[in-house]
Amino acid sequence: MYPFRNILYPTDFSQNARAALKYAAAFARNDGGRVVMFNVQSAQVPRDLLKSPAKSFEEQWLLQVRSDAKNFLADPSFQNIDVEVEFADGEPSTEIARAAVEHEIDLVTIVTRGRKGRLSRAFGGSIAEEIVAESPCAVLAIRQAQRDFVAHREGRAVINLNRILLATNFRPASVAATSLATQIANHMGAQLHAVYVIGDYFDQISAMFPEGGLAALTRLRSYVEERMTHLARADGSRAMTHVAEGRPYEEIVRLAAKTEADLIVIGTAVHNSLFGGSPVLGSEIERVIRNAPCPVMCVPAGRVMTPIPAFVASAVPT
Repeated sequence: MYPFRNILYPTDFSQNARAALKYAAAFARNDGGRVVMFNVQSAQVPRDLLKSPAKSFEEQWLLQVRSDAKNFLADPSFQNIDVEVEFADGEPSTEIARAAVEHEIDLVTIVTRGRKGRLSRAFGGSIAEEIVAESPCAVLAIRQAQRDFVAHREGRAVINLNRILLATNFRPASVAATSLATQIANHMGAQLHAVYVIGDYFDQISAMFPEGGLAALTRLRSYVEERMTHLARADGSRAMTHVAEGRPYEEIVRLAAKTEADLIVIGTAVHNSLFGGSPVLGSEIERVIRNAPCPVMCVPAGRVMTPIPAFVASAVPT
């Protein structure tokens, strides 16, 4: 799981995609790893695109892809790092997931765009969110204008990670995220914060059924406090713990801003819709990714089969 030896950097060669390049390069340099720069096209790209002379390709779009790839390879952040380039054709999220398996990838770095308010697509989300949903390994989701934990020193991308916020719910989906956040914090010497959010729907239940709801909420609060105390002492994490109540994504984003977190780590229990189509994330995770003040590392767990929307009590391994 960590350190990240093999890093997949999907890119469309846009300027926006460079925000993820420096993270891929920094983790590769820090952990002695390699980067696979991966580009997906709607048509097939020759495997020898970068090695063959430009005059051997008649299609203008191939010449442009070739030029773009070489331009990204020349980025100073990649200096003295093992980087290979691979092209594919098809659906980006599917091809990226396939490449992650074939190359035994430990981390995927992607750029996403924040969108406030309601979801713009009822059954999917952005391509970035589809990549997170289908990836078999951790995905670092980055937006522009976020707090940046990669610094440039002497022309090199260097990790400067001081505070990590782990969002947990003690379900199976959180196990891998907790382990990874602890490993990264210990390795980087970063301060680890852990947060559990008691969802605001408990308040609604208490208001509707005060004779039972309040007792259940009291027991839940006691249980959470006990588990968080145990988490703070376990695995040498020395985590600072927080218990919040409200809308999960809002509380996670708020605490990330308050603690000046450089990274949020969250487990992703992916849902396979009964309506078919691509796997999807829960709406709370999507909103964390879109609104976080810092990059979000999504760590996959088991998948579940459920209609949309739904509350899931636990993940079911495939």
